[in-house]
Amino acid sequence: MLVPGRSSSTGREDGIGAPALVRFAGIQKTYDGEHLVVKNLDLDIRKGEFITLLGPSGSGKTTTLMMLAGFEVPTHGEIYLADRPIKNMPPHKRDIGMVFQNYALFPHLTIEENVAFPLSVRKVNKAEAQERVKAALRMIKMETLAQRRPGQLSGGQQQRVALARALVFNPQLVLMDEPLGALDKRLREQMQLEIKQLHETMGITVVYVTHDQSEALTMSDRIAVFNDGIVQQIDKPDALYEHPVNSFVANFVGENNVLAGTVETIEKDHCRVALAAGGSVLARAVNIGGIGTATSLSVRPERVSILTDGAASHAPNRLPATVQNTIYLGDHALAVLDVAGNAEFMVKLQPGAHDGMRHGESVFITFRPEDCLALDPV
Repeated sequence: MLVPGRSSSTGREDGIGAPALVRFAGIQKTYDGEHLVVKNLDLDIRKGEFITLLGPSGSGKTTTLMMLAGFEVPTHGEIYLADRPIKNMPPHKRDIGMVFQNYALFPHLTIEENVAFPLSVRKVNKAEAQERVKAALRMIKMETLAQRRPGQLSGGQQQRVALARALVFNPQLVLMDEPLGALDKRLREQMQLEIKQLHETMGITVVYVTHDQSEALTMSDRIAVFNDGIVQQIDKPDALYEHPVNSFVANFVGENNVLAGTVETIEKDHCRVALAAGGSVLARAVNIGGIGTATSLSVRPERVSILTDGAASHAPNRLPATVQNTIYLGDHALAVLDVAGNAEFMVKLQPGAHDGMRHGESVFITFRPEDCLALDPV
């Protein structure tokens, strides 16, 4: 359970002994002296991991990345890189590679010259620089385009060049700020896999910022979910999806159905919840108050089954529902139902399973108590 006003700290080592390369210690950031954009951040980033800072606009994730890069200075606290305090260290001395959404390539330079730029700044000798640039271009499969300029490349190709430029000087850390936001869906998904493969092949440490939760789930070793300047939860993607610690994480990461209710009884790890619209369900007690307190129930669409009228009368958490709509999405379909006052309750179905459903039809739904999480009220 997270303490309000404090961000989660993961400790200096993980289960396999990977040391922390980056450490945020008591970091706060304000721009106006009154409102904290980042609040008391304590966060360790392990050497060699791919960690994503995920959250909505204004949640503090980009400010955190900019402080690590050196483009913003913390108002309070210290940032350590390889155990060295870097709060007052200029960006060019931090040995950090950066990849931005807008590529930030020099339009008047060739691809080869763009990739070589960080090496010229670091005074790498010409022969070594040429070898490193060739290797970087081979890595992104663009050695035949070395003499073109950025304006002659597609968006995906430009992003590959930006990635090669960030890696060519062998930085100990690479920061990526919404790097795929300008790409179309198919190219974005392709680049996600390529970036993840490069990370695994090279063993580099990556800190990645995005507001796209599917992107974070696809690429990350761990995800830190930000909201209102606080890390709400940090965990592996599957643990974050299956075991959210509060309603914000449950609703932000993946699709989610919410039902409002009041805690009736508590027994060990489960509780009985009376729904505001009538009826009751059995749920896992994750983050609740005592008996009589309000709670928010979280149920994933793929964990709900639709029953034919009168079927499985003894199924757990059996609730009446009314069909509002059905949506065909190719590899699956969504049934939109009115359940216990939630007129946008979604159920994920196999293709064809929705064919017989009609608007206004009465059905029943069911879900296991283990798949229904009782959390703090929304």
